[in-house]
Amino acid sequence: MKRFFFAGALALIAGGTPLAADLPQVPAPVPPFSWTGVYLGPDAGYGFGTSSWTAPPPSGSTGNFSTSGGLFGFTVGGNYQFHHFVLGIEADADWTSLSGSVRCTNPGGLPLGCQTNGETLATVRGRAGFAWDRILFYGTGGAAFGNVQAGSSATAAFDSGLEAGWTAGAGIEAAIAPNWSVKVEYLYVDLGSLSCNVNCAASTSVSFTENVIRAGVNYQFGWGY
Repeated sequence: MKRFFFAGALALIAGGTPLAADLPQVPAPVPPFSWTGVYLGPDAGYGFGTSSWTAPPPSGSTGNFSTSGGLFGFTVGGNYQFHHFVLGIEADADWTSLSGSVRCTNPGGLPLGCQTNGETLATVRGRAGFAWDRILFYGTGGAAFGNVQAGSSATAAFDSGLEAGWTAGAGIEAAIAPNWSVKVEYLYVDLGSLSCNVNCAASTSVSFTENVIRAGVNYQFGWGY
């Protein structure tokens, strides 16, 4: 009888105790998202701004006239996140079709078209932002470089030079998939003044500033989810 009693008790205990395989599986904790890593990707956008020519009398100054055009290129950068704050550095190089002209006169009084073109734009900037999980709000600023042309729109003969200046702006970036993000940003760019001595009919100082609005897609190396 004792043998049957113990056998029944063991069967009852075994039947009422779930096996480890039958226990509900607790999902592994998801690590917090991090913006730390290196990234690169294409960008494209539109620029609009002003240029002005200032020459000795009798030509004088044209005053500000409008310039505009598209741009596209590539961006590379890196971030480091601590808590909700993100610091980084970013560099980009864009081809641009920025251009504008105004009717003006040469020292002899003959009418011509004063035209300013921007062919390239590159920046090297710091970034500082606040991360709200997969959304990053940031400000940015640093150095700007661009190839600027100035000359007569009638003859299409231009002086050109690589000008250095500064840029500042802000943007928002969102992580949309593992290792991928999209961004929209605004930059104000001041490239100083080009000295045009050959094709501007006089010793002329040509200023060039732009407002750039562009979007980009970045592939991130070293991101964490």
